[in-house]
Amino acid sequence: METREGAAAAGDSVLDFSRLSLNTFNVDSFSEERRRDTRQLYLNYNRLASFPSSVSLFSNLEFLDISNNGLSAICEGITRLARLKTLIAKNNRLDEFSLPKDFGSLQLEVLNFSGNRFEEIPLQCMKLLQLQSLSLGGNRLKSIPAEIEQLTRLELLYLGGNLISAIPPEVAYLPNLSYLVLCDNRIQSIPPQLTRMHSLRSLSLHNNLLTYLPREILSLVHLHELSLRGNPLVVRFVKEMTYDPPSLLELAGRTIKSRNIPYYPCDLPANLLRYLDLASKCPNPKCAGVYFDSCVRHIKFVDFCGKYRLPLMHYLCSPQCTSPCSSNPQSDAESEDESSVPAYRLQRVLLG
Repeated sequence: METREGAAAAGDSVLDFSRLSLNTFNVDSFSEERRRDTRQLYLNYNRLASFPSSVSLFSNLEFLDISNNGLSAICEGITRLARLKTLIAKNNRLDEFSLPKDFGSLQLEVLNFSGNRFEEIPLQCMKLLQLQSLSLGGNRLKSIPAEIEQLTRLELLYLGGNLISAIPPEVAYLPNLSYLVLCDNRIQSIPPQLTRMHSLRSLSLHNNLLTYLPREILSLVHLHELSLRGNPLVVRFVKEMTYDPPSLLELAGRTIKSRNIPYYPCDLPANLLRYLDLASKCPNPKCAGVYFDSCVRHIKFVDFCGKYRLPLMHYLCSPQCTSPCSSNPQSDAESEDESSVPAYRLQRVLLG
């Protein structure tokens, strides 16, 4: 141990005890000054079965790597590291019961728990309000908690290689998220709320169970990388339509909206006024119709330069919008997709 300390002495703020097959870590040989001056501590690739409580004596520690050990628990002592910004604990045996109760009191900015045994993201992690990067790839996660929306400073969220089947809409309330990695999971659909993520630059969704994307994904103007390989996305043109006949209420509402019949608060009950405010305009540019609850679910593959095909989900007001009376075999809605979306926008979405 003394020899390795000498090797690390070139930078007094760094202690590197990685790859030494250590079973324990004793700090008795370090002076109080040395403990106080240490900012980075590397204990990765050892044989530590439990988190060394003596690490808490490095009161000014900012970076700690305890990856590739046999850790099954992290003791309460870590909560005394008030200046700790980065914790790397990859490839251990940690699960949702391994963290101390007050783990959320840390001021962490980077947390990496990839390659462990988590089946749930610990709620203590949802209290790390300074967190900018959270990695839990290669675990056994089945879901993403709604409390994820509390991590408003998060810029990178890495959850690839788990068992996640759905993306909660709360992910869309992370205003600074730039990189979202959800590859190698079991995700079947993307919530349209994700289009609110105006800071998103990279979205990795390869090797999931996606069959379509919401049409709204084209509004992610800053998205530069979208990875979709390994999904059951059909390579030929596909339509899937389900349609429930509109109710009398909806028919009346459509008539009022499409014909611009004027109405005032004194004319209608409050519930009908709210209902009329919920009208959605049909995306077909040659249709002036609207819809409320009854619509046609339509999957359209958009072609870009004959090289990429992107399945988009959108909703039309009626089946007639997909079967116009013309000699053109493509519907109005289909031609609208390819003509109205700028090529540079599609390029950003489709590359990857």
